[in-house]
Parts: sequence; structure tokens; C-alpha cells
Amino acid sequence: MNIVFDASADAYAVIAYPVAKDELASLNLPLESGKVVIDGAKAARFEGGAGEVFDIFVSEGGKTLRVALVGTGAQSRTDLERAGGQLVAKYQRSGVVSLAVDMGLGALGGNREGASQFLFGATLRSWSHDHYRTKLPAKQKVSLAEIGVVGGPAGLGAVWSDQAAIAEGVAFTRDLVTEPANVIYPESFVERCRHLESLGVEITVLGQEEMEKLGMGALLGVAQGSVRPPRLIAMRWNGTGDAHAKPVVLVGKGVTFDTGGISIKPAAGMEDMKWDMGGAGAVAGTMKALAGRKAKTHVVGICGLVENMPDGNAQRPGDVVTSMSGQTIEVINTDAEGRLVLCDALHWAQENYEPEYIVDLATLTGAIIISLADQHAGLFSNDDGLAEKLTAAGKLAGDPLWRFPLSSAYDKMIDSPIADMKNVGAKGGGSITAAQFLQRFIKPGVKWAHLDIAGMVWADKPGPVWDKGATGYGVRLLDQWIADNFEN
Repeated sequence: MNIVFDASADAYAVIAYPVAKDELASLNLPLESGKVVIDGAKAARFEGGAGEVFDIFVSEGGKTLRVALVGTGAQSRTDLERAGGQLVAKYQRSGVVSLAVDMGLGALGGNREGASQFLFGATLRSWSHDHYRTKLPAKQKVSLAEIGVVGGPAGLGAVWSDQAAIAEGVAFTRDLVTEPANVIYPESFVERCRHLESLGVEITVLGQEEMEKLGMGALLGVAQGSVRPPRLIAMRWNGTGDAHAKPVVLVGKGVTFDTGGISIKPAAGMEDMKWDMGGAGAVAGTMKALAGRKAKTHVVGICGLVENMPDGNAQRPGDVVTSMSGQTIEVINTDAEGRLVLCDALHWAQENYEPEYIVDLATLTGAIIISLADQHAGLFSNDDGLAEKLTAAGKLAGDPLWRFPLSSAYDKMIDSPIADMKNVGAKGGGSITAAQFLQRFIKPGVKWAHLDIAGMVWADKPGPVWDKGATGYGVRLLDQWIADNFEN
């Protein structure tokens, strides 16, 4: 979405006015037909609720003008993002090419942070992925390409530049998650991230030979059934000016397609497993957001990238693998592969960067969807302070989290009679035992959190700031957490 500041309303055939909850009665529209618009809105029971949109055609200066009122509710951050998002949803495929938003009226006038959040929601909702739809009817194609800001608060452009960078990070994640597995696989995922180097991100890539030398038997065991070779990518952004600053480390599960391996998944719905790299996608998008807004922080994003396939060389149930940490794992179920990828990536991250904080993201378990549906991601942590800060950041950013327990009782469920551990526990507590597995690879003193985002990376219906499909979950959360706690 192209955002134009200091725009002239006369250049647009559609103009929208943000209206707060119950602000309609006092609204003074700068239009000859302002009373007609307001009377029409009252008749349509428009009340300014967050995301409400009322539109009408009026005669203005001898021309027909389309006027919209968009509700901003109580003008909270969530309300304003929803308002911008729903305005775009209304016109995105309507044939309207551009529209103006008058931000000089009412409660939003003078509120540059609020105006920026409105534009942020609009930009997030404008993302679409129609690349492969070659016969899409003209009436269904995206038409809206520009929003002109009329009368915006002073300094809005400067505030918006940071929000725009975050929106670009979310869009990058959505692109990665949406692409089919014949387009995004370990090698091509790495190549898609190469453009981050132009933003100042340092990229390190490990191939299969390097990982073999390091003893990453858990990650490599998942990859051995695929003709696609595995990769591990580390993306480093240091905006502190201090080469010795200790980084925050983010680790993402990047299973670019998950058949389940020999423990093969049911055929119905398996096509969804192209987004089993949603954790890695979120890490890559976060790195783009941080670099794009030149965040004054030091962050390393690491993605373990594999494809889980069931060929004649595939890992078998009952195999025992040795992780990079030296701990051995009995593979009970080859469809519990994400934790095998993550355990080696987590260990490598700690060995190389010695972080105080490490957060991993993964579409790890179906059990978390049973627990939380598509309303929250699961949060597991060995540190209460870290858990509280992540939860607060998720609430503020619109990527909600819900904390689950960890304990020795759950940990015992993954003890193996022939190895140090097994990769699945009993039937109950599947998300918890998966987190307990990962915790065994966290070094003493490291503050760690695991986010199980399986229910959040893909939406079966449109939301306030996303369409049906990839949501980009995790980018806003991580960016907010880092901004609140680790920026100079």
C-alpha cells in the first residue's frame, strides 16, 4: 500500500473520515453535503464502533463524491488498527484505486501515534497473494493501491516510517508462509532472506556438511528422507554500535513441508503443511522489521530448515539419534519432528552467541490448537519475568499469548528406556511435553521461552488486519517485546 502524506482531498474520488465512538453527533464534516452524510450514517445505525464503515455517494462541487465514515471506537491501538484494516477491506477489491483519509478532524486530529496505528492496520490488511491466480475475474482483483493522508498530525511521517518497516516484516512472513512447498524449501528460503543483507543484516548459512561436522544428528535425521538438503540460517542485526553487545536470540522452526515422515499424516488437509515453517517465517520477518526501522538493539534470528519426507532413506520410528548437545533421542514418532530440528538449532545458538535471552517459535503441536484454537499461541518459559514481558508485548501488539506450565512431572513423561529421552510423551499434555523436550537443551542461566504458534499462523477466515490465509503472527509480538526491553 502506497501512503501519501500531505495529500489534497480534491485529488481523490473517495474520502474517509475516522469517527470515534459516539463522536458522530459532534462531527463537523468539511463538505457541502456534510449533513446528508451524517443523517445517512445515523439512519444506518453507524455509531463509530471500531471497524464500522458507512459509505454514501453525495454531490460535492458539481461532482459525485464517495464519502466513508470509519469507526475508531475508543481509539485504543487495537481499535485504530481494526479501523484502518476494515476501511481497506471495504474498498480493496471494489474498483477504487485510491482514497483519501482526513485525519485532521475529531479525536484523531493531532494524535500522530494513533494516526500511524490506523495506517498500520490499513497496510497490514492490504496484503494479498494472488500471484498464481491467472484467471481471476477483474471484479475480484485488488484495485486499491494508495491512501492519501489529508490534514495529518505534525510529524506523522517520521512515526509512520517505523510502523511501515514492521508492516513490511509482517508481509515478508506472510509471503514465506503462503508460498507452496515446491517454491519455498530450505535452499530457496535462504535465498529469499538474502535481500536482508542490503538492510545491514549479516547472514551465515550452514549446509549439510557443516551440520554433519557439528553433530546435528537430530535435525539431520528429519531431513534425511528428502531430496531437498537442509539449511541453517543465522541473521544478525546489530544496531547498538557495540560489536561486543550480547544478542537476544530468536529461533524458528522451518519445516518447509511436513508429511509426517514414516509416521505419515492423513491425506486430508496435508496441503496445509506448507506453513509448518511459520516459526522460521516469523523470525525472518522480525529481522526485516528490526533492520528496516534501524532498531538500536542486537538480535540474531536463527532458522532450522528441513523438509520431512517418507522416502526409503527416511528416519524410522524407533531410531535413536544423537543431538549436537550429545544427548540421545529415541524417535518414537517421526511426525514429532519440529522439536528435533529446534533442539540442534537451540544448542548451536547458545554455543555461538551465548545469549542471556532466547525465544523459539514453532508450529509445534496440534495439541495447542485443541487447547487454544486460533485465539492465542501457547507460551512456555523457565523465567517468570520473561513470560510476563512477552505476554504484555503480545497483548499490546495484537499477537496474544497464553502461558502453560512446565514441571518435573511432565519432564518424566519423555524419559526413554534406551536413550536420554524420547521425542513424544504420553497422550495427555502433548504441547507441554514438547516444551519439556526443548527445555532439556537450554543451558543453565539462559532465560528461555518457547512459543507454540500452530493455531495462529494461518487463518481460515479474514480477521481485523489480515485476510484469509497467512497472518504473519509473531512479527509484531517480537518487535514489540524487543522495543520495550532491549532497545537503547
